[in-house]
Amino acid sequence: MKKSEKVSFVINKLQELYPVIPIPLDHKDPYTLLVAVLLSAQCTDIRVNQVTPSLWELADNPKDMMRQNVDDIKAIIRPCGLSPQKSKAIHRLSEIIMEKHDGKVPETFEELEELPGVGHKTASVVMSQAFGVPAFPVDTHIHRLMYRWNLTNGKNVTQTEKDAKRLFPRELWNDLHLQIIFFGREYCKARPHDPLECPICSKVGRAGLFK
Repeated sequence: MKKSEKVSFVINKLQELYPVIPIPLDHKDPYTLLVAVLLSAQCTDIRVNQVTPSLWELADNPKDMMRQNVDDIKAIIRPCGLSPQKSKAIHRLSEIIMEKHDGKVPETFEELEELPGVGHKTASVVMSQAFGVPAFPVDTHIHRLMYRWNLTNGKNVTQTEKDAKRLFPRELWNDLHLQIIFFGREYCKARPHDPLECPICSKVGRAGLFK
């Protein structure tokens, strides 16, 4: 199967399995999405969604959040892990949003990535889900699946993102990255994984999977 045929197969199979795409992290605006994505680093979406209602009760906008004590933020988000770093980042980025961006989450990659605790992946999620800008945030699921499907060499997530953007149509990026994540969680887990049972690996998986 040619690479272009593999890409078409993957797109069609994901669309068949996930015609309606749920949003993994509960949020109500760009700010709450930004904070939720920040919290999701090294933490499951389920755990984040369990924690954020209590955090929004404390503060759900940058003006109120910057007025909170960092220790109070840390106490709430502790179940998400890395709470000392994440609480300081949430507090400081809220200050910066108020000071530099008139209380609104910035709408460019560059400005987002200048915020504490916000890397390229977090910025990409916010740009795609909050502002509808085509982006392809690569997490461990996407990195693993793109390699299994022989659509990247698996060198690093930066290379995987480049390959995904090169292979997939730009207008599908925002849906596809979520569809791949859900597929990875449901059908193509890190382990156990039987490539012969996987709806996509069984058709387009790299040869090394079947040894």
